[in-house]
Amino acid sequence: MNVSPQTVSTLCRRPARGEGGSALLAVFWAVIVLTMAVSGWFFWLQQRVQQHSLDTRAVEALAMAHSGIAVALNPKVDRYSSVLQAEVAPGIGYRVNIESEGGRINLAWMLSGTDHSRINLLKQWLEYIIGMEPIDIGRLIDCLQDYVDADNIARPNGQEDSKDYHPANRMIQSLEELKRIPGMEPLLAYPGWQDLLTLESSGPIDLMEAPEELLRLLPGFGEGQVQRWLQIRAGQDQVLHTEDDPKFTGADQVRQALAFDVKRWERLAPLVTVNEQTIRIRAEGYSGKVIRQVQVVVRKGTGTPQIRSWTE
Repeated sequence: MNVSPQTVSTLCRRPARGEGGSALLAVFWAVIVLTMAVSGWFFWLQQRVQQHSLDTRAVEALAMAHSGIAVALNPKVDRYSSVLQAEVAPGIGYRVNIESEGGRINLAWMLSGTDHSRINLLKQWLEYIIGMEPIDIGRLIDCLQDYVDADNIARPNGQEDSKDYHPANRMIQSLEELKRIPGMEPLLAYPGWQDLLTLESSGPIDLMEAPEELLRLLPGFGEGQVQRWLQIRAGQDQVLHTEDDPKFTGADQVRQALAFDVKRWERLAPLVTVNEQTIRIRAEGYSGKVIRQVQVVVRKGTGTPQIRSWTE
C-alpha cells in the first residue's frame, strides 16, 4: 500500500499547543465534576445513615416512655416507688413523675351543680391567682355558663348564639375549647394557665395536694390554718411528697388535725376531698440524646386504671 508523504506528515504531526491545553482542561474539569458527584453521594449517604440512627433512637426513646407509663399504671406503684426511674441499657431508659389532679381547679365541676360556693371559689381564684378585674370576671363567668347551659338566654355579661358565635350548650370537654369562648382573653393571657386547670379530677380540691395560694381561698382557712396545715401534711422533714408525709385516709382525720369545729367544717367540706385518685403521669424516655415524652391522666384505684387522656 502506498502512503503519500502528505499523509505521513499529517499522522506524525504533533497536536497544536492550544489543542493539548483544551484536552487537559477538559480532563481537569471532568475530575472536578466526578469528585463533586462522589462527595455529594457520600454526604447524602452519611445523612441517610445519621437520619436512620436518629429514627432508631426516637423509636427507642418513645418505647422507653411507654414503658415508664406502663410501670406507673400498676396499682401498687405510687410517686414514692423506686421503679419510676430506670436505665435498661447504657444511655437508654425512662424517668417518670406522678402528680395529683386534685391540686388543680376542675372547671367542669365548678360550672356544674347548683352549689354557689363552687362559683364563688372560681371567682376568687380568677381574682387572686389570675389577677383579673371584677368586671372581667363577671364577663368570663357569664360566658362560660352560657356556653354550657342548654338554653339560648344570655346572662347580663354573657353571650349566646349569634351569627359569628355558637356555644356548645354542653359541658366543656377540652381546655382547648376555652380559646373560642368570648371573655376568656384575660385567663388565656396568664402564663401556664392550662397547668392550673383540669377537667379530669373528681372535682373537689384535694387538701393533700392544693398549693398554698389555693388553700388561702378555701372558706375557714385563715393564714394561721394555712401555715399549720402546710406543716402537718409535709411531715417531720417538712418536705411535701416524701415517705414521712402523714397518710390520712379520710376527711374526718383532716378535720381533727386542723382542729376545725363542725360548723366551720360544714362550710369547707363540699369543696374539698382527701387523696384524689386521678393522677397525671409524665414519662420521659431517652435514647442517647433523643428524648420523647408521654403524658397520661388516669383515675387509679385498686382495680383497672381508667385512662382519661393520653398525649404524646
